[in-house]
Amino acid sequence: MHIHILGICGTFMAGIALLAKQQGYTVTGSDTATYPPMSIQLESLGIECHSGYSPKNLSPQPEIVIIGNALSRGNPEVEAVFNQGLPYISGPQWLSEQILAKRWVLAVAGTHGKTTTSSMLAWILEEANLSPSFLIGGVPENFGVSARLVEASPFFVVEADEYDTAFFDKRSKFVHYHPNTLVLNNLEFDHADIFPDLAAIQRQFHHLIRTVPGNGLIIYKNQEVAIDEVLKQGCWTPLETIGNSDSDWYAKSLTQDHRNFEIWHKNQPVSEIKWDLIGQYNVHNALAAMSAAHHAGVPIAVACEALEQFKSVKRRLELRGVKKGISVYDDFAHHPTAIAATIEALRQRVGEQRIIAVLEPRSNTMRMGIHKNELMPALQGANVVALYQPKNLGWSLFQTAKSLEKAQVFEQVGALIEYLISIAQSGDHILIMSNGRFENIHQRLLTAI
Repeated sequence: MHIHILGICGTFMAGIALLAKQQGYTVTGSDTATYPPMSIQLESLGIECHSGYSPKNLSPQPEIVIIGNALSRGNPEVEAVFNQGLPYISGPQWLSEQILAKRWVLAVAGTHGKTTTSSMLAWILEEANLSPSFLIGGVPENFGVSARLVEASPFFVVEADEYDTAFFDKRSKFVHYHPNTLVLNNLEFDHADIFPDLAAIQRQFHHLIRTVPGNGLIIYKNQEVAIDEVLKQGCWTPLETIGNSDSDWYAKSLTQDHRNFEIWHKNQPVSEIKWDLIGQYNVHNALAAMSAAHHAGVPIAVACEALEQFKSVKRRLELRGVKKGISVYDDFAHHPTAIAATIEALRQRVGEQRIIAVLEPRSNTMRMGIHKNELMPALQGANVVALYQPKNLGWSLFQTAKSLEKAQVFEQVGALIEYLISIAQSGDHILIMSNGRFENIHQRLLTAI
């Protein structure tokens, strides 16, 4: 069977391509742009990717076309699918019908931390010899791929995104997954291009909660007001909490950078973790993953041993290189909360050394200016701030940056790189944050230093 995927280089759709290939299908796809790490995955599997959208890409004619949510009517290849009467389906629906049915689905939802928590959870299950299948919106370094299918395993870990399914199905992706175990990491307003307000996102989260069976489990962050409001709309599934000392699962950090912490379960200290990750948010992610794995039958001690071997995820405070004593990091942070947390975590690691924060406000919500008033306060923890004003930004970074004296704004990536080279000194840490390729700034900077 020949499957053709529109938008194949997106993190989710690339994962769908990998799963379909592992099922033995012939897989091809189209996209406007390709860049690592997903492009590397597709190439390694011999999946043919067409650059750009054209009716010609549908020859030879596929049996079914999977259409990503970045596509819409008016796209020439979408129009050709319709005009030729080809069968089509969304990625989440295909995943639900072809892969997730009759499996124990462990889903991780929330505004922040989905990719890391999903990766932790998959690794814990792997170390417990449960050999999970998974689909994650990033590349866990322990696995080296974003998706995997293990036919013999009943467990499937999925990153449960609240973004819409497709132009012909405006429900959130995660309503298709029907999890047995559900993690709700946190909940804030995001994706302003499809949600008018937080209440609209909460409505989709409640649709998700309605799909979890009574013999399943919902794990959520304690005293998270937005999640509490969702649960009050109705819940038919047992609950476990993570977070503070009043929760079912709690962590007590033993070091300032959170690289060593105790695990408490039901008001009792049960284990201790020493690992290479930093930041309070990663401790929270670990608690969520451990709780979900425990529901699947993994002993706490096994989960802790697995987490101590966890290597993080590509583009999550990833050290891309060190030149002349200058460290360059790549991070996916694009929401003010995540930006502030990432800077704080790095600060706890490097102490008084300079942090130079570099940001491309690229997400749809950022381009609309929804979070522009929270952006400068989120960057306050850095010593120097360099901002890139992309051409499609719907507001002026120059105006907003006036409230932060340490901030500089650039309209060309080349000029930004020249500025960074002129100010960087041995011992500095350059933290580059974007949810896109950012014109390969990381490697260009390392080459130029």
